[in-house]
Amino acid sequence: MTYILNIETATKNCSVSVSKNGELIAIKELNNGNYSHAEVLHPYINSVLEEANIASDMLKAVAVSKGPGSYTGLRIGVSAAKGMCFALNIPLISINTLTSLAHSITVESGFIVPMLDARRMEVYAAVYNKDYNQVSAIEAQIIDENSFLSELKFSKVYFLGDGAEKCKSIITHSNAIFIDSKFPSANQMSNLAFDKYKKNDIEDVAYFEPFYLKDFIAVPQKKKNNI
Repeated sequence: MTYILNIETATKNCSVSVSKNGELIAIKELNNGNYSHAEVLHPYINSVLEEANIASDMLKAVAVSKGPGSYTGLRIGVSAAKGMCFALNIPLISINTLTSLAHSITVESGFIVPMLDARRMEVYAAVYNKDYNQVSAIEAQIIDENSFLSELKFSKVYFLGDGAEKCKSIITHSNAIFIDSKFPSANQMSNLAFDKYKKNDIEDVAYFEPFYLKDFIAVPQKKKNNI
């Protein structure tokens, strides 16, 4: 039996699952609008292992969402995944966050555009066809009325993810369809991780880094007035 632990922390959804031969058998998620990963990730790992009725030394690999997404969220998830891989001497598998998000819906035709919020009118996005093949590069894009026009002219385009909500008032083409309440989840990672495991498509645990897409920019805190 191939048990894989899946960790998703690229957005505000902190999600952990265990899969057996690619089938989801336990999952724990929290999406309360805050980044609570540092507090809940390790308890969630213990919880899904207990629910799956397996010990950590029965895991064959750990899969982690590699980004793009939140800088801090990705660091927390990748650090936890690498720590477990080192301790258990098992492979590390990375899953593209947008690819995982695209797999959360099924369409008969057209394109799927998963979007992650990158502040203001910018999103991290890529285009996938109905078979989940990526047909455009992952980019940080500033959304305007011409965004994805080449796809929208000829077919339905399904937008989803926490970056899609702010695009509704700008992308108004009749072929644009917005899917609400979709976040990257460890649920969709199960099959993707198992496929990579069978191909031995793994990362170097020592040197693997998340796919940030953009450099981290620290926002300085406002000084408090002395009382």
